[in-house]
Amino acid sequence: MAGMELGVGPGVLVLQLLWGLVLLLCLALSRAAGRARLAVVLVTLGAAVLSAALLLFPREDKGPPAAVADEIVDTFFIGRFVLLAVMSLVLLGCLFLLLIYHLMEPVHAKPLHSS
Repeated sequence: MAGMELGVGPGVLVLQLLWGLVLLLCLALSRAAGRARLAVVLVTLGAAVLSAALLLFPREDKGPPAAVADEIVDTFFIGRFVLLAVMSLVLLGCLFLLLIYHLMEPVHAKPLHSS
């Protein structure tokens, strides 16, 4: 098994490094002009796909299952999903408000001065 750094395994550190680099790249691309700003979406989607691949395909094989004496029961299962649903609705609401008030803000033409 790989060594632990800061109390977490190497997979967590790789994911943190990936998303840290994506954040820096998104900040750099947000300053760009023209269509280069739209690359932020592609960078984020690429990082999400890479994260999903890293999470779905673990590197180490799991050993033989140990004899389980006590069954572990998640008692806060429903509450966690309710919290997840509320947070998802808030995120969708915030994205909708961002779309309305920031991205679709009208740009008014300046009046022409004729002399």
